[in-house]
Amino acid sequence: MDAVLLAATSAFLFGAMTVAIRVALGRGAGAEAGALFTVLVALAFTAPFAAAQGGELRGAWPFLLAGLLGPGLSQILFTLAVREAGSSRTSVVVGTAPLFSVALAVVFLDEPLEAGLVAGAVLIVAGGLLLVGERGRPGHVRVIGLALALGATVAFAVRDTLLRWLATDTEVAPGVAASATLAAGAALIGVYVLGSRVPLRRSDARLFLPAGALFGLSYVCLFEAYYRGLVTVVSPLVATESLWGVVLSAVVLGRSERVGPRLFAGALLVVSGGILIGSFR
Repeated sequence: MDAVLLAATSAFLFGAMTVAIRVALGRGAGAEAGALFTVLVALAFTAPFAAAQGGELRGAWPFLLAGLLGPGLSQILFTLAVREAGSSRTSVVVGTAPLFSVALAVVFLDEPLEAGLVAGAVLIVAGGLLLVGERGRPGHVRVIGLALALGATVAFAVRDTLLRWLATDTEVAPGVAASATLAAGAALIGVYVLGSRVPLRRSDARLFLPAGALFGLSYVCLFEAYYRGLVTVVSPLVATESLWGVVLSAVVLGRSERVGPRLFAGALLVVSGGILIGSFR
């Protein structure tokens, strides 16, 4: 039950983070620099958890490699996706991650594949398909944004599978592991930003502070969940961030996101799949 609650909390925080990124971008902040600031702030929030838990440090290097995928590559793609497709639709696309996570966990981690897990994953993916077939998208939603979101989703899924594999046999505490991945991700994004010669403005750092704080707290919950539960359980529940992303986008951003019945239906399918998987835990 701990893994379920932690995964659900991580989902809510991640959905809120998605909206916070959209708000920052809407106020003129840069996406590439925003990805870096978000991860740096998240690292500052996870560091106290790492210090409090202590434990093994020498064995943390595999988590550094995982961090290159997520939040390194994934956060760059994710932030660009929010800029190009908006927060609500990016959230629904990312919610299809269980399709990849469950497949990887079954193939590489020998996790059991049960009918309830398959049915839940199918519902979640069906929600994503509703989004793909959406007509009359608002002008700010570009196809390239959905493609970027899908790329981030694959990176999330591979990272999640790697994390679960590492967590099954390690003495590294969850807070230390989370900090290690964030540090590696920040390093990769920093190299990308410097190579792209993207300006780093103090105003952008302030605008992305809320997103970074939400991301850091979500990340701690995510790692704690993976240390306690299977990928086939945790990943689909985390995917309920789609519903939170859609609901919070409608509440905070209003008409600019044009959240209609089809988008809500897609998000509800994702949530239904997560609940189904949780019941078969």
